[in-house]
Amino acid sequence: MGKTLVWVQVPPPAPVTVTDALASFEQYRLTLPQLLDDLWSRIEATESRVHAFVSLADPNELLDAGNNLASLPLRGIPLAVKDNICTTQLHTTCGSRMLESYQSPFEATCVNRLRAAGAQVQGKTNLDEFAMGSSTEHSAWGPTRNPFDCTRSPGGSSGGSAAAVAAGEALAALGSDSGGSVRQPASVCGVVGLRPTYGLISRWGLVAFASSLDTIGLITSSVPDCARLLEFIAGEDPRDSTTVNADIPPYSRTLRCDLAGLRIGVPAEYIGDAVGDEALARTAHWQKLARGLGAQIVELNIPALHNALPAYHLLASAEAAANLARYDGVRYTPRSAAQDMLTSIITSRASRLGREVKRRIALGTLVLSAGQAEQYYDKAQHARAWVTDGLRRAFHSVDLLLTPTSPTPAFPLGARDTDPVAMYQSDLFTAPASLAGVPAISIPGGSVDGLPFGLQLIAPRLEEELLLGAAHAMELAVRGDL
Repeated sequence: MGKTLVWVQVPPPAPVTVTDALASFEQYRLTLPQLLDDLWSRIEATESRVHAFVSLADPNELLDAGNNLASLPLRGIPLAVKDNICTTQLHTTCGSRMLESYQSPFEATCVNRLRAAGAQVQGKTNLDEFAMGSSTEHSAWGPTRNPFDCTRSPGGSSGGSAAAVAAGEALAALGSDSGGSVRQPASVCGVVGLRPTYGLISRWGLVAFASSLDTIGLITSSVPDCARLLEFIAGEDPRDSTTVNADIPPYSRTLRCDLAGLRIGVPAEYIGDAVGDEALARTAHWQKLARGLGAQIVELNIPALHNALPAYHLLASAEAAANLARYDGVRYTPRSAAQDMLTSIITSRASRLGREVKRRIALGTLVLSAGQAEQYYDKAQHARAWVTDGLRRAFHSVDLLLTPTSPTPAFPLGARDTDPVAMYQSDLFTAPASLAGVPAISIPGGSVDGLPFGLQLIAPRLEEELLLGAAHAMELAVRGDL
């Protein structure tokens, strides 16, 4: 089963889930004041080392508001929100100096829906600037640290959300996932991270990075929590034309404890080229567990997956260059003093955007430029279609795909700071589902090198019910509860 997990500097939290908290409310074993007190005590004890949050709500205000929410399904429970998702009560900075004082006049649809169900916004979590990164080091507000080892990265870009849940500072959190930004930090922090089908959750109020890839996601400490929260935020939204008109099943009531009758595909050659011996042994162990739960394991070869990572980064950078053109120092931040508008814009962007954001804007501008688009952007679009078709064909013969979530466990802070290509490799296993717009989930899969290592399951489009059910069975098996 790998090495025993060891916490460095941050003691392990008591295992409290959304599901457990709600059950305790019903049975009068826990009250909202007690829950808030526990969470804020935890934050006071760990936040100075983990730095998961950018801003926090006033717990007294949450308590006062919670008194009117006891009859709603989520009973006033506080949840964390990634700081690129708009809220009206706290700033939305996207981890950037460009938006350091931005106060949104509206809230994201997913936040509104959680509020309607009785949840509250506990605080805004740290992220790589404008969600561009895999380590949560590229934030204007400083890096977030992995609660399992504070010398290591929590992954990114939703590293603040994952670290908050892993450290027990939040019961659950919203994140965003473009190429793996929910699943990869969930993997290296030892929590659950769901990227749903593109269009299942409204993007209204999510600050755009790469619009054809961006998806709101969930980070929780258990699959049942993920399933329950998804029921509240999924569904069509007239303010987001990319949302799908689909029935939302009761995900939390259709979870399963076995994999009987399921065929699970493993792209063995793709995995073998990318991970070390201990990670390969961990993947083999997952396959053994799946067989023990009644699944049939099928080795697959999906050649298109080799093209997913470069295609993703070219397309994401191109869309980022277009989306971030609006941040010119005119509308969203104090304008830099200059004699003419062009110099003001250049000065504002140069002084208020970070290095990684500038790198991706430069790459995106290049691949969209005259004479280069056909060579790079168009070919990346063809590769995306090839990856999508490769996954579609795979799902003709299997129900789910199983891979590691990330090629490695958490890496030391700063280790990949001067090597962006090594940083981009973090998305190796997560990029294919992003390009194809299909749902994928990372669950704790044990440990590699003594650190959390996530198991990823990928499902066909709109098959979240199947995905969550299988993930729950594997979650129980990995923990040894079956």
